Amino acid sequence: MFARVFKAFTYRDFRLLWFGACFSSIGTWMQTVAQSWLVYDISNSAVMLGWDAFLGQIPIFMFSLLGGVVADRFDRRRVLLIGQLVQMTCALVLAYLLFTHQVHVYQILCLSFIVGTAQAFGGPAYQALIPTLVKSEDMPNAIALNSIQFNLARIIGPVLGGITLSKYGPEWCFTLNALSYIGPVLSLLMVNPGFIPTKAKESVVESMRQGLQFIWNRQAMVPLICLAFMMTFLGIPTMTFLPVMTKEVFGANAETFTRLLSISGAGAVTGALMVAAFGQKKRKGMLALIMLVVLGILTIAFSQSRTLWVSQVLLFVAGAALIAVFAFVTSLVQLIAKDEMRGRVMSVYNVAFRGGMPFGALISAYFIPTLGVSTVLAINGGLLACLGLYFLIGQREVSRLE
Repeated sequence: MFARVFKAFTYRDFRLLWFGACFSSIGTWMQTVAQSWLVYDISNSAVMLGWDAFLGQIPIFMFSLLGGVVADRFDRRRVLLIGQLVQMTCALVLAYLLFTHQVHVYQILCLSFIVGTAQAFGGPAYQALIPTLVKSEDMPNAIALNSIQFNLARIIGPVLGGITLSKYGPEWCFTLNALSYIGPVLSLLMVNPGFIPTKAKESVVESMRQGLQFIWNRQAMVPLICLAFMMTFLGIPTMTFLPVMTKEVFGANAETFTRLLSISGAGAVTGALMVAAFGQKKRKGMLALIMLVVLGILTIAFSQSRTLWVSQVLLFVAGAALIAVFAFVTSLVQLIAKDEMRGRVMSVYNVAFRGGMPFGALISAYFIPTLGVSTVLAINGGLLACLGLYFLIGQREVSRLE
């Protein structure tokens, strides 16, 4: 059982990339805690919090298609290195603004957009790099392990971020985040990816068209892309507006917020471990949809709970369900894609998966002042459950996927 969970670690380059990504993910979550609390503390506005999430994610929606072409035409490792260095620089700039008492909300929003742009190019390159480091039969395991490192960071990062935020201030969260990028930079310098880009004969626009045509012609790929968009559009606002839930519903402080974030991360690690252990089981499509319905029900329950310990339990299980859906859907997309098209396919997937986040956050943000955060999250949860049931009962292409 233990060996099956960590099977992808037998590949040296995947192991290097995994540990490097751990460092930056922990730093990123430290910054996420500090930045979310800082924006809401300065502005006292859920709308500004929504704009910060929107501007951090919208570049992925805008530029990921181009990022996919870049990932198929250039050295994916080099593209990732540039992206890591850009994000490191942004964290240092934000730390400097705080140390010198010059920070304003608009500056944070601008830096969020720059970081999102770097991720728009780095995301497809990273996702396209992983399959070149492991065998195809170990792909679900590698994707699940990658989810584990990200969600371990969701536990460790908020804890460290909360301690640093409360004792030393947000500027040190941003400084430590900048230093965390040293890990992935070093690991990328040591990795030897198996993919060598061939010289492109067609234009960038033609490359994009080929990628979109490939997706259109492959069984269930379009429903998977739509599912990825709606999953994040409706599911991620729960995490985006945790500071609002913490203050307005529970009347608590930053310490409670970071604890809730960590509990959600712990649930996600549990879900990822389950996928890593049983990722080679059949009917991944059906499992993903069942988990999506469960996620919707749990989101409704969390939004209506007024007892903190009950909310923590619900958030833990919801975190497990969310990451299980993500891991199964991502592995299905990776298994369908061909290697020479992988960058473009994953860029479209990135547009859908990451594109749902800013639109979901911004639209939810504008309804919160009128309806209240609990009602908005309950509506999102109900729509998630209906989405899962539609793909289970009505449109059945996804549920038939192995």
